[in-house]
Amino acid sequence: MIELEGVPELIDPVMVAAFEGWNDAGDAASTAVAHLEREWKGEVFAALDAEDYYDFQVNRPTVFMDGGVRKITWPTTRLSVVRVGGEKPRDLVLVRGIEPSMRWRSFCNELLGFAHELGVELVVILGALLGDTPHTRPVPVSGVTSDPDLAQRMDLEETKYEGPTGIVGVLQEACTHAGVPAVSLWAAVPHYVSQPPNPKATLALLNRLEDLLDLRVPQGELPEDARAWQVGVDQLAAEDSEVAEYVQTLEEARDTAELPEASGEAIAREFERYLRRRDVSPPGGHATADGPDASYLRDNPSGRTRPPKPPKPGASGTAEGPSEGFAEGFAEGSAGGSSGGPSGEPSEGPAEGSSEGPAEGSAERGDEDTSED
Repeated sequence: MIELEGVPELIDPVMVAAFEGWNDAGDAASTAVAHLEREWKGEVFAALDAEDYYDFQVNRPTVFMDGGVRKITWPTTRLSVVRVGGEKPRDLVLVRGIEPSMRWRSFCNELLGFAHELGVELVVILGALLGDTPHTRPVPVSGVTSDPDLAQRMDLEETKYEGPTGIVGVLQEACTHAGVPAVSLWAAVPHYVSQPPNPKATLALLNRLEDLLDLRVPQGELPEDARAWQVGVDQLAAEDSEVAEYVQTLEEARDTAELPEASGEAIAREFERYLRRRDVSPPGGHATADGPDASYLRDNPSGRTRPPKPPKPGASGTAEGPSEGFAEGFAEGSAGGSSGGPSGEPSEGPAEGSSEGPAEGSAERGDEDTSED
């Protein structure tokens, strides 16, 4: 039985999760959840036991000094809650961590135990993949689900992917088998500039999450960071004629593929989204330190027991600019093609690897959370 003494009764709760690692190209997904946690001042109420799920030779603990005392933080997955105010307030349960090294089914069961106890109505898992997409165009974000009814109701794709998968795919299927509606949102990151951070992809994921949940996300400095990122990559690409030519080829392919979408209806729909995000009315989604709900989660529960496990059947952005490793990223991407081809086969390694691809011709693809020992 889970004891959540410090968490009040939640309002229309939605769980939003992201994991660094294989499913987090450019750290775009984990940085998006970190942004929500920071802007809405989320407070951690639970952390999974790192001993159960992580290989510390793969994800090493770190030592730091606190008031002259040496302490260790351990890689883990943490849960926090933020309250989104406004006319229709609701709560988000944020899950941010690292793709586990072992016992994935138990890992998913533990997260589902929290979801059940908190009354979560929908699970949204964010991911980022490497793909043949130019950095000069809007970041493609695909929404996929295994539930045909949910796909029709929320205008999503029903996933048909077959092949290697990461924790995003495993958790989505675990939700489906447990009867919990689940959606995955995937941002496509240019494979030739895959090193983090990628604020443009992070912003695209947050915009898609806004549309999906019908809420406003405070964007903070992300739009400015995204513009600076693109200018930086533009300058780097301009210095290499081979890269510039390759980017132009991707642009032409992208523009040709999207030409049928340039209809009046599509333009009007996108303009409505823009107006909704830039609405000057009270945002309602900004939690402040001195607001009425600022301390509703101050009491950190202690002594909780492990979540029940169902019976067995029969992965932050860093301050580094896009220049670091650009040449290496382009060389890897152009030599072997995109990290995910039409077959959906992934490359090896967390920086290049991918798992299931929500869009055709792409495949799925680590901000580290730590918890004090």
